[in-house]
Amino acid sequence: MARVLLVEDDAAMRRLEIAALAEAKLDVETAPDGKTALRMFEQRRPDLVVLDVILPDIDGFEVCQRIRNFSKTPILMLTALGQDDHIVRGLQLGADDYLSKPFSVRVFLARIEALLRRIGIAHEPEPTISIGDLSIDLRRIEVRVRGQRVDLTPSEFRIITHLARHPNRVFNSVALLREAQESQPDEREAQDIVKVHIRHLRYKIEADPDAPRYIRTVRGFGYMLESPASDINESLTKR
Repeated sequence: MARVLLVEDDAAMRRLEIAALAEAKLDVETAPDGKTALRMFEQRRPDLVVLDVILPDIDGFEVCQRIRNFSKTPILMLTALGQDDHIVRGLQLGADDYLSKPFSVRVFLARIEALLRRIGIAHEPEPTISIGDLSIDLRRIEVRVRGQRVDLTPSEFRIITHLARHPNRVFNSVALLREAQESQPDEREAQDIVKVHIRHLRYKIEADPDAPRYIRTVRGFGYMLESPASDINESLTKR
């Protein structure tokens, strides 16, 4: 498992980035500032560094330069500034790639995978997820139920894949819509849109959409994909 050092001072952004990296099966360690990042880099020697430019002590440019003084570890720099001079400066100091915030999670992970491949660490997602009679082929972008292929929209496929990667874990509507659309949706809007997606998914993958076996609603919290073998407290869920 590739080791990634994430250097990010914004707590909300750090949580999103950690979730994306963890879902990609990467071993993530975090640092909230530049000095901590340099200390952790020397102690842990990660395979890749994801480095925010704006930090509360020394900035990302200086962190990048100090790392480059003794290491060729790939560095992906992040910034909310999106200015050409910052991109040029980061690359001149030795950064391997640059990404401006806000960014697509898929682009973020694609950049990281490309950097890991460059140093000989191939990182491929699991080709198939199977839960009960439900099978999700990530290479073919295909879902089958009891061996029969079902046609899903891109948003439906992303939602069911996200739920299947984390069985028996509850996700609220905002998190699911962010996964489906790669945006930061309004909470009320997210609830309405995800409710429609979940209803369509149930009609496509459930034997009885009115008595779902897989996609369950957890009142007041969101949705989860329930593994048939799990022991979930039925009092928390509704159909």
